[in-house]
Amino acid sequence: MHHEKIESMTEAEYLDRERAAEYKSEFFRGEMFAMTGASRNHNLIATNLIRELSSQLKKTPCRVYPSDMRLKVEKTGLYTYPDVMVVCGEHRFADREAKDTLVNPEVIVEVLSDSTEKYDRGDKFAHYRRIDSLKEYLLISQKKPKIECYFKSGSGLWTLMETDDTCSEIRLGSIECTLSLEELYDKTDIS
Repeated sequence: MHHEKIESMTEAEYLDRERAAEYKSEFFRGEMFAMTGASRNHNLIATNLIRELSSQLKKTPCRVYPSDMRLKVEKTGLYTYPDVMVVCGEHRFADREAKDTLVNPEVIVEVLSDSTEKYDRGDKFAHYRRIDSLKEYLLISQKKPKIECYFKSGSGLWTLMETDDTCSEIRLGSIECTLSLEELYDKTDIS
């Protein structure tokens, strides 16, 4: 997803405009950034991921949200649309009436693209690390079968676990799910 700066505005103005918009935009420090569409592989991977997580979490208090659910990082003010979020237990929203902006995901997943990879790994992850509820952050490659999972230990340190030739699945301990590369990349042209 490509980002294009639009103009300066207040948070309330952003939310009013965003709720009526036909396309999604991020918001940070008075600036609104348009997000462009995703590739075929990006959409297929996200769909496969939602299917796998939803199936494994069926009889749990956890819910899986696609990229249409907005996230607010309360400590930094960033509004964004992760590709997938998982919330277990109580769902907290920035606006209790609208219920369209989550603030407490336990898992966030971004499917990497050329235009966003640096942002997803750097500045955006720095924002996400300020979310107290967040326990795991996944980055999924569109170029090759690869999952990187950053998980937060009890002491608050973030650790990287990743798939490679010998390990073709990742276990998400916080929600007790296992993701396999074979299932995530099903029907894509990535091999």
